[in-house]
Amino acid sequence: MRIRNPVTAAIAFSLWALFFTSGAISAEPDRGAIKSVVEQQLAAFRQDNAALAFSFASPKIQKTFGSPERFLSMVKSGYPPVYRPQSVTFLDVVMLRGQPTQRVLLTGPDGTQTTAHYFMEQQPDGRWLIDGCVLSAPEALSVEWQGHHRPTTG
Repeated sequence: MRIRNPVTAAIAFSLWALFFTSGAISAEPDRGAIKSVVEQQLAAFRQDNAALAFSFASPKIQKTFGSPERFLSMVKSGYPPVYRPQSVTFLDVVMLRGQPTQRVLLTGPDGTQTTAHYFMEQQPDGRWLIDGCVLSAPEALSVEWQGHHRPTTG
């Protein structure tokens, strides 16, 4: 089928381009890009580079904490395995709560293993940013978990 009207053709092309290039519509997350963002944020924490670590957080997370220093302080006090892991093993990217989620096995500073679930958000420009992180005992947060509340750990 040929579209003869140039305006109709332009609208059709625009819709096609939007559908196939928009990061928000992407059906398959770029697993390499997602892993890279998490790796870079972990490296920034190792260097105590608050501004760089904060740059990998989604706009919602940045708004919540307001400054790189407050963000780094929260990670130091509330997420020791993320702030200073002894070891890092990247697992898979799964869908949790409708978001691509990078699972990472961390050995914390005290030697305890934890699974970090990094909820990822693709930005309009195509970049992936971290939209939250939940820690759990390894395998405690199943792939099937689709709830809207944090899981309880015992």
